[in-house]
Amino acid sequence: MNLANFEEVGMYIGVFVLIAFMFFIIFDLGRRSGAGKFGTMILLIGLGVGMMGFIIKEVLIRVLDI
Repeated sequence: MNLANFEEVGMYIGVFVLIAFMFFIIFDLGRRSGAGKFGTMILLIGLGVGMMGFIIKEVLIRVLDI
């Protein structure tokens, strides 16, 4: 494994951990604010769209070989 492969794998692992932590923060925000199930779902959808855009972009890059 050369340095470029190590950096790529490290970036994906780091971004995955960061996204998972942000989803936990959003979920905890909904729970502590008393938003209920529907409010928490809206928070997760509304605030999670940006993070999902990154994941979709990476999938498209892999699929289309750009």
